[in-house]
Amino acid sequence: MRHRQRGEGQRGNGGRRFVAVLPWLLIVGGVFYDLGTPDTFTAAPLFTAAPLIAAPFFSMLYTLATGVAACAAVTGMHVYSERLQKIPAVTELLTVFTVSVLALFINRIVRRSGERLASARVVAEAAQRAVLPTPDERIDGLQIAARYEAAEQDAFIGGDLYAAQKTPYGVRLVVGDVQGKGLGVVGTVALVLGAFREAAEQEDSLAGVAQRLERALAREGAWESRFGAVEGFTTAVLAEIPRDGGRIRIVNRGHPPPLLLGADGALLVLDPPERALPLGTGLGAWPDVTSETPYPPGGTLLLYTDGLSEARDAHGVMYDPRRRLGGRAFSSPEELLDAVVADVRRHTGGAATDDMALLAVTREKERKPPRRGMAPVPP
Repeated sequence: MRHRQRGEGQRGNGGRRFVAVLPWLLIVGGVFYDLGTPDTFTAAPLFTAAPLIAAPFFSMLYTLATGVAACAAVTGMHVYSERLQKIPAVTELLTVFTVSVLALFINRIVRRSGERLASARVVAEAAQRAVLPTPDERIDGLQIAARYEAAEQDAFIGGDLYAAQKTPYGVRLVVGDVQGKGLGVVGTVALVLGAFREAAEQEDSLAGVAQRLERALAREGAWESRFGAVEGFTTAVLAEIPRDGGRIRIVNRGHPPPLLLGADGALLVLDPPERALPLGTGLGAWPDVTSETPYPPGGTLLLYTDGLSEARDAHGVMYDPRRRLGGRAFSSPEELLDAVVADVRRHTGGAATDDMALLAVTREKERKPPRRGMAPVPP
């Protein structure tokens, strides 16, 4: 993986060096073209292209230097050929000068856009950290790890979310995906997480938690509709691990099914018993179905968003976590997430197009009490 990334970086640096040299190659090529062709031919397109190529990629000083060099080359060629006083030569010089000035304006616009993009990215990342805090590593005998991987082509925060919370009913978890991208979706993510944290403490069943989330999104949708906003929806999977730790309860609302990985490498897909629509669709309410599965010691529950299951390779083949993770054993949830992220990057070639949220929970293995030795019998 490191060798591949190093190779990609070297190719990227080589391409940038070529672009940096290209304006000067065009200017030199224009000079030789003017020297080797009759007066009726002109190298003006080559001279004007030089500052335009530099403008979007390099600094204003670099763009200014290429523009000055292009104008100087045109002037020098016409002085050499004693055509500087002729109308075509003046027209050509004015054309190159005008395009060079235009290239400076383009450079300034690109720089401002880049600064705004960087500022927006910083704000988005700060908002993500605020609404999506990292859960505790250990809660009630459970090891927990979480990961948020932003897509390379869209580094803004998406709608993926996760949370783990200790409650009177055990440890409750949620992983979800709010429809949409960018800063506009942060409010809905915060709404879902806030409603979950409150409902997880108060509701005595996972179905009750799901209904609380549904009502919260319904209120938000009703408020947004007054201002003409487009209503979205949220896929989510809720999980509960009671205090005895031997079971997992699941409520799935249109989300990819969780995986249960055994300590021996066995893999179980926790498919929902019935299909259910995502939260916030506004298409009516019905009782949520809760499924229950044994949770063996050393087992790891993996909840994820569709950024994992829909990651595609160069041929459009989607990543299959069942096939990729089956038969493999991991010593900790952190090790599992490291392996999954690296495997997805290999599968996609580092060109993921959707964000990915992962939440892994491992039940600690039961420890046998130490054997006590026989006490000596007194005489």
